[in-house]
Amino acid sequence: MEPVRRIEVVRHRAHPALRGLVAGVVGMSELSPVPVHRRQPAGSLVPLVLSFGDPLEIEGVAHDSFVAGLSTGCTATCFERGQDCVQVYLTPVGISRLLGVPGREVAGRAVAVGDLVPSWRGVADRLASARSWAERFAAVESLLLESARRTDPVPEWMAGMCRDITASGGTVRIGDLVSESGWSHRYVARMFGGRIGLTPKQLAGVIRFERAALELGRRPLAEIAAVHGYSDQSHLTRDVIRYADETPTRLAAANRPTAHTALAGR
Repeated sequence: MEPVRRIEVVRHRAHPALRGLVAGVVGMSELSPVPVHRRQPAGSLVPLVLSFGDPLEIEGVAHDSFVAGLSTGCTATCFERGQDCVQVYLTPVGISRLLGVPGREVAGRAVAVGDLVPSWRGVADRLASARSWAERFAAVESLLLESARRTDPVPEWMAGMCRDITASGGTVRIGDLVSESGWSHRYVARMFGGRIGLTPKQLAGVIRFERAALELGRRPLAEIAAVHGYSDQSHLTRDVIRYADETPTRLAAANRPTAHTALAGR
């Protein structure tokens, strides 16, 4: 009998004290008889991957536990046999609060968790020895809650800007948000980009693409473009290629899991 592929996914709602910092937590155990290659388009949630199994290759480099910062590009991943991990999906404002570093320090790259938070270096052993997913989630939450207690929140004007950009699906006028903040465009771009990892305009672009990508294959491209504030179908197509490195047709056909589909169970 040929080996079969096995995937176990367990979802966990984050502790109320982590609301606004963590979008959700997913436990994953995956076994495959052949190497698994995936492409991860740009997204607005940052995966904090706490692994207790084989390493995951990101752009050809092997990683154990890591965080993959916000990016405007596509990333290639691969694992040979299996993957066992707890994935914590951080919001843009949760990055600096829970990792203790500005978002720009991890933007566009994968960084080992132990290099960012030395006290977390033993987390793999704790997760491997746990007897259930519930124990693993509890162990991870205790680390996150302790990190949140040690660090300061982002300024309210910055957190509010993130909320408004997200609530609008990336279509809000950034100039209006800057005016409401009382700061200059240059100051906002520098401070927001440093703390979050992307400028407000960049984050809005990623979120708009992300929302539109969820509808690819479900309705005509021109209709998706109109709903999500693109000037026309060609504009949408250019953005899909920019953030996913492939055409809308190919992205829809691939039907790959994303942070949002993993959290929603789709």
